[in-house]
Amino acid sequence: MSFKPLQDRVLIRRIEQEEKTAGGIIIPDTAQEKPMEGEVVACGPGARAETGKITPLDVKPGDRILFGKWSGTEVKIDGDDFVIMKESDLLGVVELEPRKRKKK
Repeated sequence: MSFKPLQDRVLIRRIEQEEKTAGGIIIPDTAQEKPMEGEVVACGPGARAETGKITPLDVKPGDRILFGKWSGTEVKIDGDDFVIMKESDLLGVVELEPRKRKKK
């Protein structure tokens, strides 16, 4: 099955967090919070302005994004869990940079 969001909605797959802390402590499933980071899987065409013109979205499939803890609607498509939310509910795009090496 394929799914295409309408208007300014975005389909997101949550990116699971590490099960260990930086100190090596393993966090059980019951104590873990829902991840607030995800990957954009599909986007709608954009929001329609009052003039009828479609304003394209700022995100595209493949972008890593941050969103609010309780934002969106959780859905299951073909057995996989996704979140659908409006672009205005997204907090930002995560741009990963290569780690800089310290000079000795």
